[in-house]
Amino acid sequence: MMVEQIYTGCLAQGAYYIQSGGEAAIIDPLREVSPYINKAEADGVKIKYIFETHFHADFVSGHITLSEKTGAPIIYGPGANPSFDAHIAKDDEEFRVGKLTIKVLHTPGHTMESTTYLLLDENRKEIAIFSGDTLFLGDVGRPDLAQKADDMTQEDLAGILYDSLRNKIMPLPDEILVYPAHGAGSACGKKMMKETVDSLGNQKKMNYALRADMTKEEFVREVTEGLLPPPSYFPLNVKMNKEGYESIDKVLAKGLKPLSPDVLEAMVNETDAIVLDVRSPGNFAAGHIPNSIFIGLDGSFAPWVGELIKDVQQAIILVVPDGREEEAITRLSRVGFDNTQGYLLGGVEAWENAGKELENIISNGAEDLMEAYEETKERIFDVRKNSEYLSEHIVGAHNTPLSSLNDFLSEMPKDDLFYIHCAGGYRSMIAASILKTRGISNFIDVAGGFNAIKKTSMPLTEYVCPSTL
Repeated sequence: MMVEQIYTGCLAQGAYYIQSGGEAAIIDPLREVSPYINKAEADGVKIKYIFETHFHADFVSGHITLSEKTGAPIIYGPGANPSFDAHIAKDDEEFRVGKLTIKVLHTPGHTMESTTYLLLDENRKEIAIFSGDTLFLGDVGRPDLAQKADDMTQEDLAGILYDSLRNKIMPLPDEILVYPAHGAGSACGKKMMKETVDSLGNQKKMNYALRADMTKEEFVREVTEGLLPPPSYFPLNVKMNKEGYESIDKVLAKGLKPLSPDVLEAMVNETDAIVLDVRSPGNFAAGHIPNSIFIGLDGSFAPWVGELIKDVQQAIILVVPDGREEEAITRLSRVGFDNTQGYLLGGVEAWENAGKELENIISNGAEDLMEAYEETKERIFDVRKNSEYLSEHIVGAHNTPLSSLNDFLSEMPKDDLFYIHCAGGYRSMIAASILKTRGISNFIDVAGGFNAIKKTSMPLTEYVCPSTL
């Protein structure tokens, strides 16, 4: 028996490969399916089933492509109604994978079709659960993302989730392992732990939502309070997961088109395509194509693309480090952005050599801000999340979270110099690129962000542990 967690940090997502007796099952696969196929071929096993825990909102699953390439059926839990061929399992239905058994536990609440899969060994001993977004480590799935009837509220779904946890999961043995679909950093929950696997017994001790003496009313209140609005691309990903999507092979073929500087410029002028620069913050600051947006590959790339660009149909042209073109297109496709039109051949160097204009961003160290603090302390804009800001910030700084930066543009000084920063420099460079496209350039980015600021003598508010907020 083999259970392998295939974890993708950018999405904080766990897919699973289960193998026994010459057969394999895949749970919640990512969009690109070759890793699963290659793994099965290397192990000499046949992929027999593709299990989906629910219709995912934060990424596009690879279930359809994987089924087309392997012939394995797609399995959903009760209540699912996809537009493609799939086996809709009954509660307690069982599937054999070699000597193992995978049992369906219908656990609605996060979504109404949400299902947990219970793994049994050849002696029918309960080994693990693959809990999807029903149960995370330290948290449970948010109940406000489901496509639901008009008369069903998030409180109703939270109540259903309470019953699912109490009736289907908490009675299971403490020693079984919990393999969730997401970990810390995902927008599908609030308080997820950084670990990606744990025992159910430890979760009963650590997870606030599994308190033994918790009433349904307490559960509903605690699970629903403090929920931030979900990213705008979530419903579009649900639609793609439910109705189907273009093959990743076609997406790559379309996106892997090298474009000369002249062709890129013409495409931008003649269409609504945006130029997405995925290099490092430092490289973007040093020189970039006018009106391009920065979202670096070496960060939470796909979630920020979904959060800020929003429309998965948006045409995108890439400025990408040499050799990482396919990676960038693949990671865009994971969140449904399939309309990559090509990439700048030769990168920014080719653009400059063609005699075309480059712009830059002033990005100075925290010492520069410290020296200017007394004059600019009312003109410092912190683009971190509200919880980070409340935990600790520069005295006098304004909180203008990156996810809602457009709502704060009117607060930015029109003429006076101002400063922007985040935690380490990644998000503030994204913010800088957005400000530039809005015609705002009278700012300085703080390189190194709040991590560097804390090493100076700038006055900060008293630290409050984020877990107590």
